[in-house]
Amino acid sequence: MTEPGLFLQRYKPPLLIDEIQMAPKLLPYIKMYVDGHGNNGDFWLTGSHAFDLMENVTESLAGRIAIVHLLGFSHAEVAGLGAGAFVPEEKFLLQRAQEAEILPMRDLFGQIWRGSMPALNNASEQDWNNYYSSYVQTFLQRDVRALTQVNDELQFYRFLCAAASYTGSMINYAALAKEAEITAPTAKQWLKVLAAAGLVYLLEPFMHPNLKYGVKAPKVYFTDTGLAAYLLRWSNAEILEAGAMSSSFLETWAVMEIYKSFSNCGQIPPLGYYRDFNSREVELVLNVDGSIHPLAIRKSSSPVKETKKFDILRPVIEGERALKLGAGGVICFANDLLPIDARNWYIPAGLL
Repeated sequence: MTEPGLFLQRYKPPLLIDEIQMAPKLLPYIKMYVDGHGNNGDFWLTGSHAFDLMENVTESLAGRIAIVHLLGFSHAEVAGLGAGAFVPEEKFLLQRAQEAEILPMRDLFGQIWRGSMPALNNASEQDWNNYYSSYVQTFLQRDVRALTQVNDELQFYRFLCAAASYTGSMINYAALAKEAEITAPTAKQWLKVLAAAGLVYLLEPFMHPNLKYGVKAPKVYFTDTGLAAYLLRWSNAEILEAGAMSSSFLETWAVMEIYKSFSNCGQIPPLGYYRDFNSREVELVLNVDGSIHPLAIRKSSSPVKETKKFDILRPVIEGERALKLGAGGVICFANDLLPIDARNWYIPAGLL
């Protein structure tokens, strides 16, 4: 764009400008317009080149913008369910049970394998392999080349595939580096690149002064399960469901659905996990309004004794910085929303 000033004379706000990173010269003029008029919502700027977009926009429009990171479709959006942050309290769960279908395992893994990309969830017959092949090539050739610390696309692709094998797991940088044939510091830096690009989400451990024996490494989740399935060569949903990583993919899907439920409401997702040195783990801990809500995630129709593990969180209800122990549950393939005890529920995965 050679005449950004004329552009804003020709097209008056409110404006939606797509791929704004292609027209960085517009940003100073947008800044001047915003400073002169002060109307919220005059400009909606979207773009798919995460690195250049964020660098240019945040430098040019600091203090004048609200940034929204858009992930793929959530299950609630695809199924037409009501909006709302997922907190496993009775009122929310009963409402969701009235409007949502109980998805059989086969159907849910079909959704997990397909992924959350809009192009794969509309009426068109989009080829799954071709879509993700093009997606990965575009990411490698466009976004990765923009980063000076990545010089070898093939090596980065091997790292990307190795990282996908860790989805739903606590990250081990040394092991990841060995698989990708790079150094551990490089693996750590490249994982940050994936997080900055929105391809992975790093779930930090839930911390509290009374919990003294928890591990401190994050868990890694691919934000799109379809992409992870493509990178690991799971060729269809049936093979994925029967494979060794099915539980990890279910956990990845469940965590990202709950993440999206908060993010789509404009909230910072208050998520963490807790694992002690005896390998007892609560897969997800929601810290909401002074209460913690523990959630287990199991590929089972009737998991037993899962809520016993929630006892490892009991120390947080004591002391000066005490939190309440709120409602929790087990996300699984139960045939209905069912109470386990006075506080916890069996939560069918389709209710997410």
